[in-house]
Amino acid sequence: MLDIKFIRNNPDIVKLAAKNKNVAVDVDKLLALDERRRHLQGELDQVNSFRNALARASESGKPSPDQIAEGKKYKEQAAELEKELQALSSELQNLLYKVPNIPTDDTPIGTSEAGNQIIKTWGEKPVFDFTPKPHWELGETLDIIDNERAGNVSGARFTYLKREAALMEYALVQFAMSVIIKKGFVPVVPPIFIKPDVFQKMARLEPKEERYHIPSDDLYLIGSAEHTMGPMHMDEIIPEKSLPLRYVAFSPALRREAGAAGKDTRGIIRLHEFHKVEMEVFSTPEQAIDEHMNLIAIQKELLQGLGLPYQVILKCTADIGDPNARGVDINTWMPGQDRFCETHTADYMADYQARRLNTKYRKTDGDTAFVHMSDATAIAIGRTIAAILENYQTKEGTINIPKALEPWMMGITEIKRSS
Repeated sequence: MLDIKFIRNNPDIVKLAAKNKNVAVDVDKLLALDERRRHLQGELDQVNSFRNALARASESGKPSPDQIAEGKKYKEQAAELEKELQALSSELQNLLYKVPNIPTDDTPIGTSEAGNQIIKTWGEKPVFDFTPKPHWELGETLDIIDNERAGNVSGARFTYLKREAALMEYALVQFAMSVIIKKGFVPVVPPIFIKPDVFQKMARLEPKEERYHIPSDDLYLIGSAEHTMGPMHMDEIIPEKSLPLRYVAFSPALRREAGAAGKDTRGIIRLHEFHKVEMEVFSTPEQAIDEHMNLIAIQKELLQGLGLPYQVILKCTADIGDPNARGVDINTWMPGQDRFCETHTADYMADYQARRLNTKYRKTDGDTAFVHMSDATAIAIGRTIAAILENYQTKEGTINIPKALEPWMMGITEIKRSS
């Protein structure tokens, strides 16, 4: 959520941001509601002032009939104003929630993801003397990925990871944690359920059709660990000396993928349930961009450690999402599909989420301000396994294990066909 004072002083910037993000929001109506709200608040303050003055005048003795009548009139006026103010404030809050964040100056302007920019490429694509296979063929042949049986049990877009693929999931988690915790991150196992109002404050509830909802408890399942890591310090004031606060979590990610009909229907790229190692950072405004860049550096370090070629993508205004000030994707090379596929994202929110969550820090001078928040994928397990299978496949149909994962693979250095 943006500061209402910023919107008042910069309506054209806010309107342009909404336009560039393809967000329909009536900024003029919002400002009119804000002006009316302030006017009503002034009237209410004045009526309450009269009531207080009348009460003080009556303290010296029994109030007269005129004073009683006047007090009743002020009480009724205050009740009417409070009722109108409450309704107007609720309408204003709903509109404020629809206003998107302001993109950073270096965010490209674009009407779709076609406006995204490749800003870095790393690694040499592997050269094969055979036609590389996609991971779903490799997984089926090696009996380590089983979508068919998972479909019988749970439906489409679920899978069983078996044998070496299951071990690789745990190895990837250990590998990521071994790198990230050394950089000052606190490990967390977060809740996978979130209250609707907290989800709304995170600006991640919409689109609701992408979320799994439990009506009996009115709880949602998270689509990523940052959904419940971000509210950890809701309604708190963090001492400035404690910032930046860095967290890393491993959790399931559950998404209905309602808008993904026909996309990546084969393999384990786009599932309803997958697992991720996710990072979340709370910082001062002065630290924020450096922390965002640090998250991206960690993502690159992990991919380079795994020897996976990738592209770093600076996302355009239409693709970064409403709460984002800046967004970066990393797409990893999938030789079996002859394409780069998104495996990582890094989001810088400025104080947009913190303002909704009421997460502040206390400066050394005693004043308080809203923290800035950033989150990023460390490892999206399924997609990374897919990339490893496709990049490390051999002519014999086996898969070499990346050196970085060998310490956690129980002595396995190659995935072979089961006998």
